[in-house]
Amino acid sequence: MAEAKKPKSPKGTVAINVELCKGCGFCIAFCPSGVLEFSDKFNSKGYHPPHAANPEKCVGCGLCGMYCPDFAIFGTRNKEVA
Repeated sequence: MAEAKKPKSPKGTVAINVELCKGCGFCIAFCPSGVLEFSDKFNSKGYHPPHAANPEKCVGCGLCGMYCPDFAIFGTRNKEVA
């Protein structure tokens, strides 16, 4: 019999500080996995911050944080669970 495949857990996690975000979209543009999208909500400054629309796709590469000029977002790699 074929073994049932376990659902894959995300390799990474993205954290967003929506109040620091100015809605430039660099994190969305440079995310290789397509995790991020602009939110429909506004932050207190009137900008649309990103949100993780597809968090299960995050690989924890950290490119979102590297390109963010305001240090409002960062990605981390999850520890492997044995």
